[in-house]
Amino acid sequence: MPMLTRTQTRPPRTDAEAPPLLEARGLTVRFGTVTALDGLDLTAPCREVLAILGPNGAGKTTFVRTVATLVRPSGGELRVRGHDVVRHPVSVRRSIGLAGQYAAVEPTMSGRENLEMTARLFGHDRRGARSAAAVVIERLGLEEVADRRSRTYSGGQRRRLDLGASLVGAPALLLLDEPTTGLDPTGRREVWDAIRSLVATGTDVLLTTHYLDEADELADQVVVIDHGRAIASGTLGDLKASVGRDVIEVVVSDATRLTAVIAGLEAAAVAVEEIGVRRPTLDEVFLTLTGEPVTTPTTQTTPTPTSSTQRASAS
Repeated sequence: MPMLTRTQTRPPRTDAEAPPLLEARGLTVRFGTVTALDGLDLTAPCREVLAILGPNGAGKTTFVRTVATLVRPSGGELRVRGHDVVRHPVSVRRSIGLAGQYAAVEPTMSGRENLEMTARLFGHDRRGARSAAAVVIERLGLEEVADRRSRTYSGGQRRRLDLGASLVGAPALLLLDEPTTGLDPTGRREVWDAIRSLVATGTDVLLTTHYLDEADELADQVVVIDHGRAIASGTLGDLKASVGRDVIEVVVSDATRLTAVIAGLEAAAVAVEEIGVRRPTLDEVFLTLTGEPVTTPTTQTTPTPTSSTQRASAS
């Protein structure tokens, strides 16, 4: 499958007067005494990847299930491409595809057979199902494994097949609930490439994730929710800029002079080997906004000072 990047151009937008992709106003969902969504407000434009970030229990999955009309709101409004999820649920379902947290494929069937079966469930006849499956297989780069039993697939291949099952109905909006949970780094990259391929051909995507590097890789817009409310939204650059000043990082050759560096480089006459300025990371944004640290598969902790080259940071 060809490697794609987020900066590649997408099909030109021709729906300037179209309603937002998603629009929530005071959206509330309660399960007994538990409030999962508490007056959530957000608006998402078309032709952009929206990532919903938040700690476990923040309401991310509940929001996706409400968009998919699987959960009925207790209050407020939610519209998908202009259709109210309560008043016009059938219209909403016709425009969406949903891939949950775990791959839902039949292991004894080949990938092609899985996709053709799903296409039949979407209402295609046999010929149409074969055609729809073939298109999805090509789009997701599954040609080499399409006729193998899916139980032989790697985690990333199974996840791509699961995405394909959500696409044979040609949805305008694909809902991805934590799409790379449980995958190794190779599998995660395979799924990211598949998502980029879909976006490049015009599919709108809403994804939830607690992997901050995933949002960095895929999202155009981010909404951070906590306790069922949106606490921040914007581009990744906007959110990083909102946290605070740039971070200055200095590398010194003598670890014993680290305190002197922090107190004042010039006054201490310390030779500096490296100095740089960076924006706050998305991890730092998340911690500032929610008060909860999040560890991603690529996050590394800062090592205890043991060598002569150490890093000092100040913000």
